[in-house]
Amino acid sequence: QVQLVESGGGLVQAGGSLRLSCVPSRSIFGMLSMGWYRQAPGNEREAVAEITSGGTTKYADSVKGRFTISRDNTKNTVYLQMISLKPEDSAVYYCSMLWGYSRYWGQGTQVTVSS
Repeated sequence: QVQLVESGGGLVQAGGSLRLSCVPSRSIFGMLSMGWYRQAPGNEREAVAEITSGGTTKYADSVKGRFTISRDNTKNTVYLQMISLKPEDSAVYYCSMLWGYSRYWGQGTQVTVSS
């Protein structure tokens, strides 16, 4: 079992920035990929950004150019830097790790963008 702890969410005005952090209980060296997902009320959970063990990144079209996923191996942490935030970015953001055939999820952190 892997525990993932997210932090960094909060309330920000449109155009503002936030940085989310995710710290897994297992080393990120062994993961196949880690990603950030989000879910707004009444919506399905959607993939926002992903980073593979090889460092390849992928983004949802809606966040390209505004969000950046990165990792710090020395801190065993994955980040999601979000700039130019929009009200439609408001959601609970979840960190996820793919390890072998298993996917693990964090508890989520709320991001609210006011207009």
